[in-house]
Amino acid sequence: MASVVFEQATRIYPGTTNPAVNKLDLVVKDGEFLVLVGPSGCGKSTSLRMLAGLEEIDNGRILIGDRDVTNVAPKDRDIAMVFQSYALYPHMTVAENMGFALKIAGTPKEERARRVLDAAKLLDLEPYLDRKPKALSGGQRQRVAMGRAIVREPQVFLMDEPLSNLDAKLRVATRTQIAALQRRLGITTVYVTHDQVEAMTMGDRVAVLKDGFLQQVDTPRNLYENPANAFVAGFIGSPAMNLLTAPVSAGNAKLGNLSVPVPASAGASVTVGIRPEGFSPASTGFDVIVEVVEELGADAFVYGKPADSSVKFANATDEGAQVIVRWDPKNPPKPGQTVTVAANPAGIHLFNATTGERIK
Repeated sequence: MASVVFEQATRIYPGTTNPAVNKLDLVVKDGEFLVLVGPSGCGKSTSLRMLAGLEEIDNGRILIGDRDVTNVAPKDRDIAMVFQSYALYPHMTVAENMGFALKIAGTPKEERARRVLDAAKLLDLEPYLDRKPKALSGGQRQRVAMGRAIVREPQVFLMDEPLSNLDAKLRVATRTQIAALQRRLGITTVYVTHDQVEAMTMGDRVAVLKDGFLQQVDTPRNLYENPANAFVAGFIGSPAMNLLTAPVSAGNAKLGNLSVPVPASAGASVTVGIRPEGFSPASTGFDVIVEVVEELGADAFVYGKPADSSVKFANATDEGAQVIVRWDPKNPPKPGQTVTVAANPAGIHLFNATTGERIK
């Protein structure tokens, strides 16, 4: 096992001027499960490929343990990678697929068999060792791909959206299996996903990227409760945080009849962030015109528009943006109604309306 360190790691693709990854400083602790998450094009897969040695580094360096691997060939980095594609050999059995890399490396047959069997036990694949990939489900094939990585006993696991090809129910089951397996093995793991729910449920820590820049790295709970900027606030959480730009008057941001105290340095307007569960029904406050109600059994979510036209969404280009309010599932409002909500002061986040940086 080993730690992983990115020091000012930068990747600029030929023909472009903006780095795909820009001066990334990140430390992955020994035995940690760290998730890289962000929208498409943010640099998360490029960062992983830089660590794997599949992408050149234009500036900075990468260390695995105490060893600088910036210019080391991928095969010599002591890493194992699991991709979105299972990439199994169709003519080989499960056992042969899992042990193939060991065979190429010249590992004795008895040692290969032992490692393959140990990995199969961990992954509940013992009954399938003699099957060909075509006789397996998608989830089983992905477990075989993981087994192929496990038998190599690397210092670091790298996983690039390994669950993207699975259906929703299987994805939920498999992500818990992967997280539990990593904790049992204790191998340092860097995991890439675009799914923030996946990131929050799997990672010891989560690193959020945007446009090649690291925005914040923290535990899932701290990302949710203390986002560093409006981007992280809006990206982390499902349903997303409400981000509303409101005018400031006499030291208060005004969301209709709801007043939110703001620091004197806030300026003429401020972005107010409130999660759906941070709202509650009230007799006076912020009026929302209900457009859609999602009834999910244990929860209900109201989607609507601000009744006060002076309240704008923080992202002006986000057409169709809606205010989201968590509601009592036993008594939801009807579309077309106007509901009034107040905000829990402890759940209010304030961001600079221009830069998006956190104020409070």
